Amino acid sequence: MSILEVKDLYKSFGSTEVLKGINFSMQKGEIIAILGSSGSGKTTLLRCINFLERATGGQIFVDGECIFNADEKKKISAAEQRKRQLNFGLVFQSFNLFPQYSVLDNVTMPPKLLAKERSDYKTNKKQIFADIEENAKMLLERVGLSEKLSNYPCELSGGQQQRVSIARALALDPKILFFDEPTSALDPELTNEILKVIKDLALKNTTMVIVTHEIEFARNVADRIIFMNEGVVLEDGTPEQVIDNPRNERTRSFLAKML
Repeated sequence: MSILEVKDLYKSFGSTEVLKGINFSMQKGEIIAILGSSGSGKTTLLRCINFLERATGGQIFVDGECIFNADEKKKISAAEQRKRQLNFGLVFQSFNLFPQYSVLDNVTMPPKLLAKERSDYKTNKKQIFADIEENAKMLLERVGLSEKLSNYPCELSGGQQQRVSIARALALDPKILFFDEPTSALDPELTNEILKVIKDLALKNTTMVIVTHEIEFARNVADRIIFMNEGVVLEDGTPEQVIDNPRNERTRSFLAKML
């Protein structure tokens, strides 16, 4: 059974159709890189899957369960919406850290807020928060920031801020981790920091979808490449199939500019 299945997904903004029937599925532990020129619908696709945008058509399944159906008329509760969103973690281009909070607080805040919904929260709050902080410290060590727990975002480099964002996304233990151009705001040296962290996650069998322009990184890390153009999937295959032997002329043209 696929961990994620996207069926016939559409998204329009007014009269502009951005996604035009996207279909793909992925297995647990698989890594998919999504390539395509600006405006091809890559980020919109991620935002629809993560419920930051509502798709205008189609369905999304996680572990065989339908978590989104555009034809469903019944309004879901806020609690159910959060439950569905927790299947996913999303790392943005622009870090989106809280500047007034320390590195450790940035990572612990989401799980601490979520913990308030637990039935044992009032009686076990102290232990719950201690476990959350211990997990956050482990994640920050995993991304090489164990010495920056008390620092604030303004005291970190761009690469370090993005690593905090990755730790924060992992803190809620998502089934699938999404990256939206995670290195686009970084210079080449800092880009390598983030690519190393993602490679380390790949070694730990983390299920990931990565929107990127880093062709060589996609070739070396991804199990599959999806190439999008004007809201449709033109190519879906192994890095060798899509990058080295693309079938579509638009794919070949894009790769010729990027390589």
